[in-house]
Amino acid sequence: MKTLRFLVPTFVLLTIGMTPLTVLAGGFDRSVRTVEHMEPAIPRPEQDAVVAAKLAELEKKTGRKPNILWLVVDDMGYGDPGCYGGGMAVGAATPHIDRLARGGLRLTSCYAQQTCTPTRSAILTGRLPFRTGLTRPILAGDKLTKNPWEDEISLPKILSEAGYKTLLTGKWHVGEGVGMRPHDVGFDEYYGYYAAQKEISQSIDPRRYPDLVLDEEKFEAYKELGMGHSLMHGFKGGRTEEVSVVKSTEDMGRADQVLADFTVQKLREFAKSDKPFFLEHCFMKVHCDNFAHPEHQGLSASKYPYKDAVAEVDLHVGNIMQALEEEGLLENTLVFFTSDNGPQMDAWPDAGYTPFRGAKGTTFEGGIRVPGIAYWKGMIRPGRESDDVFDLMDLFNTAVHLAGADDAIPTDRYIDGIDQTSYLLHDAGRSSREAAYFWWGSHLMACRMREYKVHVQVVLPQATHMHIDMATIENVGLAPWFFNLYISPKEEMTVGHRRNAWLATVTGKLKAHAATFKKYPPKDIGLGMD
Repeated sequence: MKTLRFLVPTFVLLTIGMTPLTVLAGGFDRSVRTVEHMEPAIPRPEQDAVVAAKLAELEKKTGRKPNILWLVVDDMGYGDPGCYGGGMAVGAATPHIDRLARGGLRLTSCYAQQTCTPTRSAILTGRLPFRTGLTRPILAGDKLTKNPWEDEISLPKILSEAGYKTLLTGKWHVGEGVGMRPHDVGFDEYYGYYAAQKEISQSIDPRRYPDLVLDEEKFEAYKELGMGHSLMHGFKGGRTEEVSVVKSTEDMGRADQVLADFTVQKLREFAKSDKPFFLEHCFMKVHCDNFAHPEHQGLSASKYPYKDAVAEVDLHVGNIMQALEEEGLLENTLVFFTSDNGPQMDAWPDAGYTPFRGAKGTTFEGGIRVPGIAYWKGMIRPGRESDDVFDLMDLFNTAVHLAGADDAIPTDRYIDGIDQTSYLLHDAGRSSREAAYFWWGSHLMACRMREYKVHVQVVLPQATHMHIDMATIENVGLAPWFFNLYISPKEEMTVGHRRNAWLATVTGKLKAHAATFKKYPPKDIGLGMD
């Protein structure tokens, strides 16, 4: 077996040999491990039974499995939408997102990974990025040693085989080489951009990147890297068409409108089909660099580019939801709205807002706690709110369960996601997830369990807002940093040995998690394991 090379402080490594099956029900840790290769979950038999009957009744009425629609914003901060304390109060009203929250379930402890590629891969595999090797964004000049997707079983692959139409619209950022594109890894169709906005706009904006755009030698070298700047249309089987090339910041500003129009068009097509659909709509905004659509400049009260981008995303959410309603799809579609990580404060003021410590690139709450809204007319009671822990990887298991395809989840690898169907759909549902674990590349950083959060390593910025470009990973020292997020949500004052009895219990949960990598070692695809 390959030697483990992930970085965990000594007090965690001391118990790396413990068997994962030592996780038991009862006491503070309510989770039960029923099979070795899956994350232990809190048993919820009564709510599971109620929701199973609810789904069976709906399927009898509709004659089909439900549709699934994910709306994934890029780099939106927890505090940006109005329903999370932002909106009009911070210069960018979000009436359509707020309406979605009022009509469904608003999650206040919903977690992503700390950067985009890790989150986007995790929600499609149900596996932590360190397991798949997709530990950080794939950037210009990266040379992967292995296609991480060649031995992964993706959600769209499972759903396609279960009879679903599958489509990804928008940003991908999980590989653009043949074999790694959305339509290569399971989606029937893809319409979008492989890269993030900045990776496209940096080649066309001489104001922000004069040393690249205006330097012919550097620009030619950059073009040789082969980064895609085009709107692509791909189909399962490999056929791929270039629709258009981004040649100006105005083109970049129009991108989300083009993508939203396509999603609306496809929803109208899907409504005429006898098959259910899985559609993942990934916005290009609000990742820097944000350029306004010519018709939407000054759309927000703030008038700043980032705030205009938030307001535009909200507009598109409204149009997509309107299409669902007009086509009679609302009663049989689970809609989930979220962000792939916290705000990228390194780009401030072209960046979002979080009330928490840290930002994108860190495993403090500001980097990983994101908006999470579940909406399903007639199936999710309007006005619900919950602070139970939900990890975006749980979308994988939940979608598979809704499709009736649980047997398709692979058993030869570790699955970190948990089926949260009954949590989302029961009128008083509770989460089945006891803990969420946070990594930075190959560094095991932290664990959230109930209202407690333990850090064994932290990302510390060395300058204001520089959570990526001027930050370091540090060991915490003599003891883990242990916070009660209900009394110190900004992770400023530890409770640890002074005021809490659960430090050893939560740290023990972290140790049990680390132990799973002994039997199920991580993959190295060339993005860095040290």
